[in-house]
Amino acid sequence: MLELGTDAPDFALPEPATGHIVARKDFAGKPLLVAFICNHCPYVIHIREAFAHLAQEYQQRGVAVVAINANDAASYPDDNPENMAAMVQAHGYAFPYLYDEPQTAAKAYKAACTPDLFLFDEQHKLFYRGQFDDSRPGNAAPVTGHDLRVALDLLLAHKYPPADQKASLGCNIKWKAGNEPDYYGA
Repeated sequence: MLELGTDAPDFALPEPATGHIVARKDFAGKPLLVAFICNHCPYVIHIREAFAHLAQEYQQRGVAVVAINANDAASYPDDNPENMAAMVQAHGYAFPYLYDEPQTAAKAYKAACTPDLFLFDEQHKLFYRGQFDDSRPGNAAPVTGHDLRVALDLLLAHKYPPADQKASLGCNIKWKAGNEPDYYGA
C-alpha cells in the first residue's frame, strides 16, 4: 500500500465516454479521490450506486473525483472502453471514468483490487487509502460509504487522517499476462 503522505502519482488517461485525456494535473489545488473500479466486479456492482451518489455529494463540496479501470479488456470484455462509456450513461457517473490500458496508473498507485480507493489532500498527498465501507456482496451490512465518508469529512475539516484505515477488498485487478506488478500476490 502507498504510505500516507505519498504524492499522488501522475496519470494522463483517456476517458472513453468523451474521448478526452484526463490528467492528475487537471485537479491541481483540489482534494482528489482516485477510485480503481471496473464494470464487472461484484464488489464494484455492490457499491456502484452509493459510490456515484457519494462522489456527486463531495464533488459539490470541492473534491475532485476520478475513477480508473485498469483491467485487461482483452480477457475481460465487459471492461472494454465501449462498455465503460455505457456504464457512465447507465449509472450517471458525474466523474471521469478513465481507461488505464497499459496498467501503469494501477501500478503507480499500487492498486490491488476493485474497488480500491485513494484520497489525497489539496497538495495531492495521500490522506486515506482503503475500503468504501464494511458492506460486501452477500453480507447484511448496508452500503453507506462510512469509511470513505469519515475520511472525506476529516480531510475537508482539515483534521488528521482516520487512524483506522481498512484495506479495500474486492476482485483482483485483472493484469495482462506477464504484466503483474511485483507487489501482486505479496
